[in-house]
This record gives sequence, C-alpha cells and structure tokens, in this order.
Amino acid sequence: MNKKTIIIVIIITILVITPIVYVQVNKIIYANRVTNYLLEEQKYSREEIESVEGVWGIKLPAFFAVVTFKDEPYVEYIYFAHNEVLQFGYRLTEEGKEEGITESDLKYYVPFE
Repeated sequence: MNKKTIIIVIIITILVITPIVYVQVNKIIYANRVTNYLLEEQKYSREEIESVEGVWGIKLPAFFAVVTFKDEPYVEYIYFAHNEVLQFGYRLTEEGKEEGITESDLKYYVPFE
C-alpha cells in the first residue's frame, strides 16, 4: 500500500470511531453525574441503587440516565444531567405494569415542577 492509501484508511477509521467513542464517553459521563447527584445531593446510599445507566436516545435530549432502585426493580426513573441533574419521569417495566403499580406507589418519584 502506498502512503495515500494508508492516509485514507486512517481518516476513514477515525471518522467511524469518533462518533462511537463520543457516544460511549457521554453515556459514562451522564451516568456518573446522576450517580453523584443521588449519593451526594439526594443522600441515597449505594445499597439502595440497583443501577444507573447512561443512555443515548434517538429523541432529544440525546443523553439521559435510567436509574433502578433495589426495592423498586419494576420502575425505571429517568434523569437528565445536562446543566443540572433532575428527575424527568419514570417508566414501568412489563412486570411493574402487570403488578398494577401506580404513581402513588413510587418511593423515589419526584414530580417535575
């Protein structure tokens, strides 16, 4: 291969890898922001939190985090972490819908003001 071909292959590789890295890094950043918010500002313990997952969504906002608590495994809380962290809403898993969980049953839901 000549130098021109090598340079083209490197440029194409960079163009393909850059968006993938951008998405993965932002998912980690958002998950960390929300985790820190839950632990430091909301004073939840690590034992209460089952998972915090950064998500790249198709709709706006592009990035958000989904939080599940150990004692509410059928509820996924949605958090935005752009400028400040705030809980945007929640969604029930299929099991949660089957169990008939209602908004008044939710322990960690903070209605958006």
